Amino acid sequence: MRAFGKGFLIGTVCVCVLALVLLCVLRPKLTTHEADVLKTAYTQPGPGANSPGADSLPAEKEDAPALDFAALRADYPDICAWLTIPGTLVDYPVLQSSPESSEYYLRRNYKGEYRMAGSLFFQADCSPGSRCLIVYGHNMADGTMFGCLTKYLDAAYCGEHEQITLQTMDGVRQYTVAAVLETDISRVPFNRTMFENDAGFLDQAQSLLD
Repeated sequence: MRAFGKGFLIGTVCVCVLALVLLCVLRPKLTTHEADVLKTAYTQPGPGANSPGADSLPAEKEDAPALDFAALRADYPDICAWLTIPGTLVDYPVLQSSPESSEYYLRRNYKGEYRMAGSLFFQADCSPGSRCLIVYGHNMADGTMFGCLTKYLDAAYCGEHEQITLQTMDGVRQYTVAAVLETDISRVPFNRTMFENDAGFLDQAQSLLD
């Protein structure tokens, strides 16, 4: 009987360990894998991709995903953009649900299926056309999703990964990181998206640079 109890305990521990591995390791990786599959399915060859000299394209053009956004949004209308930070694991669709369910994608993938790592998603009151873009994502321990962003507090890392690419229906935008800070809404209203005029927007930008 004692041997049975010991065996049962060992078996229970093994099941718990396997469940922990599934939860903490495989689940986050699944979200990244799904994003890779999605990107491949909707990537279209760029102009002259097979022509001589195509390998001389600027690096930032090579990093930008040549996505068929019309087809992508026809199948998944909540995908509003694709965010890529070259040299990191950040290469994901950015979604947006209704204002009534603003955190719908907090624990869901682009198909609406449960995922612990969730998806990157826009704040409810902003869109790719907004002056200030607010994108939320989990800081995953394995580095997936926005797990790399804390590394930007290191100046050397920031300098090596300062370029950010955002693709939308309107085309590809290139951003350069100008400032990095750890904060919360009580200290800096970083999530503002509406401004009365240009001066208000510039004041907001300056508050993030100070």
